[in-house]
Amino acid sequence: MQTKDRARSKWGTRSGETPTPNYFHNRDLEAAPAAGGKKPRAHLDRQAWLLLFVNGLFAAANALSGTFVNVYLWKVKNDFALIGWFAFSHQVTMAITFWLAGKWVKEGNKMNALRLGVAVSAVFYLLVLLLGRSAINWILLLGVVQGLASGFFWLAFNVVYFEITNRDNRDRFNGWAGLLGSGAGMIAPWVSGFVISRLPGTTGYRWIFAVSLGIFVLGVVASFFLKKRKVEGTYDWLHAFRILRRSEEAWRPVFAALFAQGVREGVFGFIIGLLIYIATQNEMNIGNFSLITSALALVSFMVAGRFVKPRTRKWAMLVGVVVMIAVILPFFWSVRYSTLLVFGIGTALFIPLYTIPMTSSVFDLIGRDEESAKQRVEYVVMREVGLNLGRMAGTLVFILVITLTHGSPTSINWLLLGIGSSPIAAWWFMRKHLVAGRGSHAS
Repeated sequence: MQTKDRARSKWGTRSGETPTPNYFHNRDLEAAPAAGGKKPRAHLDRQAWLLLFVNGLFAAANALSGTFVNVYLWKVKNDFALIGWFAFSHQVTMAITFWLAGKWVKEGNKMNALRLGVAVSAVFYLLVLLLGRSAINWILLLGVVQGLASGFFWLAFNVVYFEITNRDNRDRFNGWAGLLGSGAGMIAPWVSGFVISRLPGTTGYRWIFAVSLGIFVLGVVASFFLKKRKVEGTYDWLHAFRILRRSEEAWRPVFAALFAQGVREGVFGFIIGLLIYIATQNEMNIGNFSLITSALALVSFMVAGRFVKPRTRKWAMLVGVVVMIAVILPFFWSVRYSTLLVFGIGTALFIPLYTIPMTSSVFDLIGRDEESAKQRVEYVVMREVGLNLGRMAGTLVFILVITLTHGSPTSINWLLLGIGSSPIAAWWFMRKHLVAGRGSHAS
């Protein structure tokens, strides 16, 4: 589903998640110096624009259909736990794919990994179309396919993005990527909701899934115009394990913070859209919700980006966390469209205060020196594995509570409050690095 958590911004925020999504924000180091030693220019070259186009197609196709996959499965069988297992299989596969594909991306053709991610996304929607209502019987397979698609695409995209831009044009690239992603998050779900709500049964779903399939195929074709990137270094399979074993290592609390961030993303990435449908029985309301919250998130990210500075990160993030938890409390009165909208609007307005400091501080740590930048693939893998371990833990807790309580409204409210409070742990683990900024060095 697409909510404000999934609204993409110029800082690469994707909740998530599954959420989830994922751009480097490293203003300190050049991934590759300009030819002839000249100072890099701020303009975007043809390869950067083409990468933006491919990313825009990926975002549009996912926003068009990804918002409604869980609702489609729910309409076939009303089972929260089953939706949870679908998300869990996606998260597990994505984490494993990041780790295994790291060698291919670093030592082989990373562009083929990017193309494969887009192609497998097309395969996912083709499977949903072919399986129809029986898709519910293949829930784990569908989750695995979607996880493969996400893992291949985002790992390759993150690394290519880092290499294709420099510190002079990186903000411009991120600005365009954020604009395309937020535009997709606003418009595509609304269009889907409009089509689905006006066609009988699951006819509208099949039309929307077919359109997404076509967009992904177009994305694969466009990706072949991206040039092959230079191979550099050897992939270190155990890099993350060695780093995290050091008690004095700066990455240990950061990894714990990423885990805590993932806990919320893993559940809120699919439950909010589902709750909107259950409360209203109308897919159009999901589209309206996404339109409103994504538009507000776009504006709030633009505003927060101007005012959140390294010296204000610590307290900005704390304010964002407190409000994100507070807007869950209205659910204890009732879970209806109005309270869900309060949650969505509040989160959309304040999540930048949480996401920008978190993301910028982590990427500052990745780009702290030349040696760290050379291991960018390993650090991207470590970051994504941390997030996905958190997502998996949150989803498992969700499945356990739903199974034991049979999905009672009270238990769901307390579950959402508990899982939705995990960002406070992320702030606690990150608080020293939020102050230190890019000066946080590993020992």
